[in-house]
Amino acid sequence: MKTFQKPLTAEEEARYIQMLHQESSEKAKEAREILIERNLRLVAHIAKKYQNVDEDMEDLISIGTIGLIKAVASFDAGKGKLSTYASRCIDNELLMLLRSKKKISKEVSLYEPIGTDREGNEISLLDIIESEQVDVIDRMELGSNIRKLGKVMQTLDRREKEIIYLRYGLATGKEVTQREIGEMLGISRSYVSRIEKKALHKLRMGFEKE
Repeated sequence: MKTFQKPLTAEEEARYIQMLHQESSEKAKEAREILIERNLRLVAHIAKKYQNVDEDMEDLISIGTIGLIKAVASFDAGKGKLSTYASRCIDNELLMLLRSKKKISKEVSLYEPIGTDREGNEISLLDIIESEQVDVIDRMELGSNIRKLGKVMQTLDRREKEIIYLRYGLATGKEVTQREIGEMLGISRSYVSRIEKKALHKLRMGFEKE
């Protein structure tokens, strides 16, 4: 695991929070980056609680960092300590990811073949549950594609994963615009667009190889 910078002192944190809300956009951006970087240790600490789940620790830290970014963007001194507020945001982001993965896993299991009908066609549990006629082949293909997507997502770097998760609501179910992501990450909308296009190209190439 990477080495994280030491946390800010209470005085340093108060100063940067003040800069975040009262200084020029350039100073505010600098303050936001410092508050995020110096609280990454907190993300790693919280992510360790979930290390027994079937998730890569780097992925957990990546998603937890999104929660930290949101916390810094929405925090004000009236909400108490930043670390306390950020802990809830980080926890929420990780829980949403795990719930989403659990839901996907459940959906995939519904599409898995469990036998054949009298004509030799494969049927799934979903075919039994649903009363209307369904296309079993399409269901099987969807389940296969979900599994492939999980594999090729590992080819993305941390920033690419963050942007794809946010843009397409993979963790929360709510899509975020490129402009909103740019504001959250402290980068331009056009830069977000370039990273997104690069990430989608990687996913497409990886998907085709799978």
